[in-house]
Amino acid sequence: MIDPKLLRSDDGLALVRDNLARRGVVLDTDRCRAMEEQRKTLQIEADELRNLRNTRSRAIGQAKAAGQDIQPLLDEMASMKRSLEDNEAKLSRVQSELEDLLLGLPNLIDASVPEGADERDNVEVRRWGEPREFEFEPRDHVDLGLIDFEAAARLSGARFAVLRAGVARLHRALIQFMLDLHVEEHGYTEVYVPYLVNAETLTGTGQLPKFRADLFELKGERELFLIPTAEVPATNLVAGALLEADELPIRMVAHTPCFRSEAGAYGKDTRGMIRQHQFEKVELVHVVRPGQSSVALEELTGHAEVVLQRLGLPYRVVTLCSGDMGAAAAKTYDIEVWMPGQAAAEGAGKGRYREISSCSNCTDYQARRMGARYRPEAGQKQTERVHTLNGSGVAAGRCLIAILENYQEADGSVLIPEALRPYMGADSIPAA
Repeated sequence: MIDPKLLRSDDGLALVRDNLARRGVVLDTDRCRAMEEQRKTLQIEADELRNLRNTRSRAIGQAKAAGQDIQPLLDEMASMKRSLEDNEAKLSRVQSELEDLLLGLPNLIDASVPEGADERDNVEVRRWGEPREFEFEPRDHVDLGLIDFEAAARLSGARFAVLRAGVARLHRALIQFMLDLHVEEHGYTEVYVPYLVNAETLTGTGQLPKFRADLFELKGERELFLIPTAEVPATNLVAGALLEADELPIRMVAHTPCFRSEAGAYGKDTRGMIRQHQFEKVELVHVVRPGQSSVALEELTGHAEVVLQRLGLPYRVVTLCSGDMGAAAAKTYDIEVWMPGQAAAEGAGKGRYREISSCSNCTDYQARRMGARYRPEAGQKQTERVHTLNGSGVAAGRCLIAILENYQEADGSVLIPEALRPYMGADSIPAA
């Protein structure tokens, strides 16, 4: 969440209001101002009552030692206790309201983020690779017939897939390749994390309370949720931690399945494996000093790009505009891979770029929710919030279908990229 101190002054409120307006979020500054004034008044009253209680407590001791009647003082103390309890209850309610307000607000946007309302206003930063020129009409991954959507629908309904034989092995090879690359060449520590997490963990990274509808919640004695991304458990590994400066930066990589209800995507990308309820992802997480997060975002994005470069998949990088960013992010780069079989915009022919990775700098937004700090200097009492970053390195399912579409042959077979052949023990997948 954003720094609550920003809501305690008119200048801070104006800064937050104007920044959130770039996202299209309207901040009720009058309500914020009223709640903060009430909090401040109750806090002052509580402090005064505590000081008065301490003074009367000493007076009771002195009166008792002098043999004086202390009953009036005891009666006053009892009344004061009731007043303090009433005050603290009111203060707790106001503080809870303020916390709920803060938990529902998105992160402040970095000044370098372009203005815009939706994905049409995202700004392309760079491209890598040239889309292949086919001597035949390229098919999309559904028409290639190598993925069994009908069996998955019988088992689970829409937005699931069954992979078999060479395609299943290609999917596994992709994950192993990405893990090896990020650990051995990019210096990440591999972590294995739970696929079920509690509400506190999801609150720490920002999925709760606002995006509960996007999650799969388990029914039972314990409140648990299937993870929407490994970012959630991996980032929360530093929740409540006080790190030393020499422990930073922390770089973690995790392979997990991801589960999303896609509540806000009704009717969108219903064909094929673009948008699934269950998919695999190799996630990258950084925990860094505040002054290093901008550089870390460039590094993290570059690490995800290397995956596509090694696989020979053309892609482009775009900066998300203010209206298209996730709530926890201060700045986000999307990496979009070329899909030659995807339907393009009307009149633009076939083929389009589709998102395969989002790389975000969350600054101190998640750290503040999780209570994650570090000590800038050894032995120093003062601490600061860490900055957290995350990105897909990359989404295995979308990478799989990008390979199927980019490396397809006229007979329906699919060549295996050179980088994956040692993992596959083969150079192609036969036609369906």
